[in-house]
Amino acid sequence: MYKYIYKHIHKLFLFSLTSSEQIFTAFSRRSYPERLTKVLCHLLIEYILVQYSKTYGSAEEESRRKETWLANRKLVLIHNMLADQGIKSYRLGMTYFADMVRTPHRLLNGSHLIHNSAGGAVLPDTVDWRDKGYVTDVKDQKQCGSCWAFSATGALEGQTFRKAGKLMSLSEQQLVDCSGDYGNMGCGGGLMDQAFDYIKDNGGIDTEESYPYEAVVSNLKTIGTFSQKYSVAATCTGYVDITSGDEDALKEAVATIGPVSVAIDAGHSSFQLYDSGDSSPMMCSSTDLDHGVLVVGYGSDSGQVINWGIDWGQEGYIMMSRNKHNQCGITTASSYPLV
Repeated sequence: MYKYIYKHIHKLFLFSLTSSEQIFTAFSRRSYPERLTKVLCHLLIEYILVQYSKTYGSAEEESRRKETWLANRKLVLIHNMLADQGIKSYRLGMTYFADMVRTPHRLLNGSHLIHNSAGGAVLPDTVDWRDKGYVTDVKDQKQCGSCWAFSATGALEGQTFRKAGKLMSLSEQQLVDCSGDYGNMGCGGGLMDQAFDYIKDNGGIDTEESYPYEAVVSNLKTIGTFSQKYSVAATCTGYVDITSGDEDALKEAVATIGPVSVAIDAGHSSFQLYDSGDSSPMMCSSTDLDHGVLVVGYGSDSGQVINWGIDWGQEGYIMMSRNKHNQCGITTASSYPLV
C-alpha cells in the first residue's frame, strides 16, 4: 500500500505513559460500577487540566468539556476493542483534544501557477525529506486556528534549505499578526497561498526565534512596521498550485521539489483522537477541508507508520494512503512556495 507522510502542524498531546495514560488504561480495562467509573474519570480530567494548564471560561463550559471528554472516552474504548480484534486497523487515544468539540475553518486554495504531472517521470520509490534536513521539529499551534501558517512556514523552510543549505525555523506568529489584508484571519483560519502572497509582498519573513509564537493575534505588529522591527530570514517570490485531485502530480512535486503544503479534512473524531496504525479506512471528505499540514515524503512500506505531533500519534506523523480516492482531500488543495 502506498502512503503519504504528513507533518502534523499542531503539536497534539497524548497523556504521558508514566502518568494519566497509565491511569486511563488501568481503569478502562477493568469492570467498575458506572458511578465509580464516572468518579475516576472526573478525577482524571482534573489531573489533565493541571497537566496541560487548561482553564475554562465558566462552570458551564467546564461541565460541557468534561461531558465531551467522557463521550470521547467511550468512543476510544469501543474503537480500540475493535482494533484489538483486528476489525479496526488503527487505534485512538485520549489526546489533548479529547475535551474539545472541533469548530472547523474551511480551507480553500485559489489559483496561480499550476504544477502538472510530467507523466512517465522516473521517481524514487520512497522519499523522506526529514532525512535530508529539510524539516524542522514538530511545532505546537495550541488552541489557535493557525494551522495554515505552520503549513506555509514548513514548506518555505524546506525550500529555503534547498536553496541556501541552512534550515531555519520561520515565524508563524508574523503570519498570524500581519497577513490579514491577504484574507487570513489569524487564529480564525487562513490559506497557505495567501501566506505566501504576504511573504512575497512584504519582502520576507522573520525567524521564529526573533518573532516567537504566542497563539493569539497581537495588534501591536503591523505590515507597515515589520521592516523596522524585524529582520528577513527567508523570502518568497510566489507559489505553485499542484493540479487538484492529481495524485501523480503531488507525488512528483514531493519527489522533485520538497515538502508540500496541503489541506485536508481533519474535522472528525477519528483524526483528532488518532493514536497509531493504518489510517486509510478513516471516513473523511475530499472537499470539506479544514486543516493545513505538510507532506514531507511518501513510501510504499505498508508496515511502517509515520505519525503526527511529538505527543500525538507516533512522534507527530501519520501515514495516509495514496491513490485511495483522494483520501481526506490530500490532493484537492496543495501548493509549494517559490524562492
